Amino acid sequence: MDNKIPAVTMRDITKRFGPVLANDKVWLNIYRGEILALLGENGSGKTTLMNMLSGIYFPDEGEIQIDGKDVVIHSPKDAFDLGIGMIHQHFKLVDVLTAAENIVLGLPGKLDLKLAARKIREICDAYGFEVDPDQKIYDMSVSQKQTVEIVKVLYRGADILILDEPTAVLTPQETEKLFAVLRNMRDDGKAIVIITHKMHEVEALSDRVAILRHGQFIGDMPTKKTNAQEMTNMMVGHAVTLNIDRPEPVDPKPRIEVKGLTVRSMDGILKLDDVSFTANSGEILGIAGISGCGQKELLEAIAGLQPVERGSVSYIEDDGSREELIGKDPLSIQQMGVSLSFVPEDRLGMGLVGNMDLADNMMLRSFRRGRSVFTDRKSPHKLAETVVRDLEVSTPSVATPVRRLSGGNVQKVLVGREIASAPTVLLTAYAVRGLDINSSYTIYDLINKQKAAGVAVIYVGEDLDVLLELADRILVLCGGKVSGIVPGRGAKKREVGLMMTRLGGKADE
Repeated sequence: MDNKIPAVTMRDITKRFGPVLANDKVWLNIYRGEILALLGENGSGKTTLMNMLSGIYFPDEGEIQIDGKDVVIHSPKDAFDLGIGMIHQHFKLVDVLTAAENIVLGLPGKLDLKLAARKIREICDAYGFEVDPDQKIYDMSVSQKQTVEIVKVLYRGADILILDEPTAVLTPQETEKLFAVLRNMRDDGKAIVIITHKMHEVEALSDRVAILRHGQFIGDMPTKKTNAQEMTNMMVGHAVTLNIDRPEPVDPKPRIEVKGLTVRSMDGILKLDDVSFTANSGEILGIAGISGCGQKELLEAIAGLQPVERGSVSYIEDDGSREELIGKDPLSIQQMGVSLSFVPEDRLGMGLVGNMDLADNMMLRSFRRGRSVFTDRKSPHKLAETVVRDLEVSTPSVATPVRRLSGGNVQKVLVGREIASAPTVLLTAYAVRGLDINSSYTIYDLINKQKAAGVAVIYVGEDLDVLLELADRILVLCGGKVSGIVPGRGAKKREVGLMMTRLGGKADE
């Protein structure tokens, strides 16, 4: 590819945020007709670099060329005029408007929604998208919203596309559909950059990888000439062992007993159908299943956030006494020691408040413990400092607004806050969603420490390989039913995968 002019050339790009050097003299070429995977640990400067290309930030030093010509990008409009469009982790859509209205919002000229809808359908037909121009954003799934964002930049003429963590919240089926679309766009001559942490996706989708570490460009290479281990070592700067420790449970005792749990969604769809199991103290119970098969509803029902049609959830004390959780409010359940650490699809919309700093976001979890009308600010501040230190959160200080952190660092704050609440039951879903390998293993270590401390951990994860390595037992859900419970040690990935897609299988309850 070096024999043709790059679509984008970035030379000596440097960006500082106060004392933090986010990008340090980065060189990067991006070519048309390729998918480039941009890799690096959380806070390595990947999103910042692409934000400068898309006009959100302006570099302190360096130059950018488009098709060999020097350009200056002061704003997203400048970037659009140059054919550059970026799809961010946190979507920038107006919920009460339709897909078509969002796509044309802000464009000059007379508004003609019929013409816009026709052009949107032409784009969808060309690349394999599925978008209803008249559908309201608030009625859409996450993958549909992402599709609208991609169509929006294509509608505005972009042929250089940047996608930041595009599969972080997609199901495997949605991911495969997105990949097919991206390959179609690549084959049409578009230049595509994906920022991701998922190595198997890098290997399956990208043509070339470029790696940043601590804001510096480390190198690039054709994807087919490298592997996950080598890429990880380059990202981190030293050899990384991709093995998860799994200590044996010590004196496990029943802590949560679920019997006949049945849950319907607000529109009457059966999400959990007669689910029964026991979660023990000092044990990690993994929940496996295709996305949307009831994992979210299961954790929320235990935490008191989901109405239950029938069934029971018992909290069992060390002395064997029981307390029914169904009917209790979420705060009462939380005060019993049941902590729900659910990394939501929109971390800043549901998990944290973007305009508040780290310390104040910690206070959201503990403000009710104040003894007077004045809120205790010292403890959350100390907790924020502990989370920043232990999870290596990249931030200028704990007074930094959360919205200014990278997506991975936002997630560390969210997970760290819940784990630090000293629960007796930890319900955690998608705890490492969007995190780099080093950060993921830090979270796995923290979860294992909770297990060693006698906490009953119920862990919902997207990565079946990780579940098989981390969990002591794995409960498999299929269509809202329990299709089996298998031991984590010795379970075969193929066996669990089959149980995820059809009822029936081993069970060792």
